[in-house]
Amino acid sequence: MKRGTLSALILAGALSVFLICPALARQGTKMDPNAKTMTIEGAVRDLACPVQNPAGTATSFSLQCTQDCVKHGSPIIILTKAGLIYFPISAYMPDSDQRQKMMPFVGKYVQATGAVFERKGTRAIAITQIKELKSVHIDTDAR
Repeated sequence: MKRGTLSALILAGALSVFLICPALARQGTKMDPNAKTMTIEGAVRDLACPVQNPAGTATSFSLQCTQDCVKHGSPIIILTKAGLIYFPISAYMPDSDQRQKMMPFVGKYVQATGAVFERKGTRAIAITQIKELKSVHIDTDAR
């Protein structure tokens, strides 16, 4: 292969990576393709307990209470160490229930990546990837 041809191929490859990477970095959602993608960490919990009991945190809460509330239909959220609440939503409209996807993580500390949204203090995340962070110690016997 000639030197000029090889250089042209390298340049073309570098250019295509340059053009494709920003598109991959911005996953967004169908409704908002430019939504910012973030990774958050927190406890997958019910909504009622942390809202009504400020002593409950992302790393110290009653697992039994959380499970009972979720079983009775309380919305599932991710509560960060900073106290921020994120509602899991789908990436499509009409929105679809994320409960089944989130149930295996209830009471666990997770890392979730996806498009994030905020509106007047309410936060949501369209999760594309979620995994339990077993290295984070949580006290689930707290009240």
